[in-house]
Amino acid sequence: MAAGKLNTLTIRRMTKPGNYPDGGNLYLRITASGGKSWAFRYKRRIAGEDKSTWLGLGSLDVMTLAEARQRAHELRRLKHRGGDPKADERARRAGHAGGRPFSEVMTLYIEAHRAGWRNPKHAAQWRATLEQHAARLLPLSVTAIDTNAVLAVLRPIWNEIPETASRLRGRIEAVLDYAAARGWRVGENPARWRGHLDKLMPAKAKVAAVEHHAAVPWQDIGRVMARLSESKGTAARCLQFLILTAARSGEARGARWNEIDFDAALWTVPAERMKAGKPHRVPLSEPALAILREMLPLKRRPDALVFPGGRPGSPLSDVALSKALAVAYGGHDTMDTMDTMPRPTVHGMRSTFRDWCAEATAFPRETAEAALAHSNRDKTEAAYARSDHLDKRRALMTAWAEHCLRSPDATADVLPLRKQ
Repeated sequence: MAAGKLNTLTIRRMTKPGNYPDGGNLYLRITASGGKSWAFRYKRRIAGEDKSTWLGLGSLDVMTLAEARQRAHELRRLKHRGGDPKADERARRAGHAGGRPFSEVMTLYIEAHRAGWRNPKHAAQWRATLEQHAARLLPLSVTAIDTNAVLAVLRPIWNEIPETASRLRGRIEAVLDYAAARGWRVGENPARWRGHLDKLMPAKAKVAAVEHHAAVPWQDIGRVMARLSESKGTAARCLQFLILTAARSGEARGARWNEIDFDAALWTVPAERMKAGKPHRVPLSEPALAILREMLPLKRRPDALVFPGGRPGSPLSDVALSKALAVAYGGHDTMDTMDTMPRPTVHGMRSTFRDWCAEATAFPRETAEAALAHSNRDKTEAAYARSDHLDKRRALMTAWAEHCLRSPDATADVLPLRKQ
């Protein structure tokens, strides 16, 4: 049902008691006494059955039509990701008691600046960064966010992905500055860097250089794939799919069936799930398609996760993939047995693919970089690069799959990453 059935004028004139749909799960409720309020209707799993549930969003006196539509949109996204709208609304109201929720101010900031951003996808990138790395701030009131709250979202990623962490800090600071300018909070900005966070954390430039992710030599990837084939878990299938597509962990774990086109042998990852904020087309080799067919019996909805995790609606964890790799790499179910040597990482599989491209094939560098969805740092060159090299990448991924499935000696000992 499309949103937009109601408008301010008709709402003002409506007096008959009932539930009036606007679309997108949003309803205007009018009571016998003439009170008007907003409600969100959705299916909730109760005792093994999907039951219709009403969630009150607030009175028309305090929430406009536009605000109600935005809130309904947020709840639909949350439900799509497997979240609980009731729990989210409770958290929102708890934060709202002291002021406007950060999620609301974030949305208003993005809308206020959207016209000034040259790239129309910048707004999606802004939202994605905050929703992914600052999720715990979203339901909090902007007046309740202090230095400890900001540090809680920055510290876990500051040393691991300093570029992303620095960008995140700046965006939190901008949203809180916007709140202050609108009169919704007072006092110093807890996300400011100079004279504040710079005393509590090392500067981005001073953070130790990020180590390259340990990778399995490309000559030995067939052995890892063979061992993964012997594993029965969903994590092993997901890791095989990740290797065959050269995808990032989050992209593979978050893959949904409505992104897969079997007829075209194509996987289209939406912009909001890509690091560069641009949609990415991935040509699927026959072995990659075979893994998807193997996962089909677990499909429950057209938009369901291809590789579901333990909790309904939740993807596999990155730890699950790391554990599957540990088993395939060393024949162990724990990472602790390999402390004396560099351990391959899930992200390192992309390096394995890139090394194979450079050392064992004649495919152009541009094709390999496009397969990895790397952004071109040369702005001039990027301006003329209009193609995503799909046809060439299809040939590349087919050759990569053939290499990955060559029969290795799967009974060998732990695969060496370097000579000991």
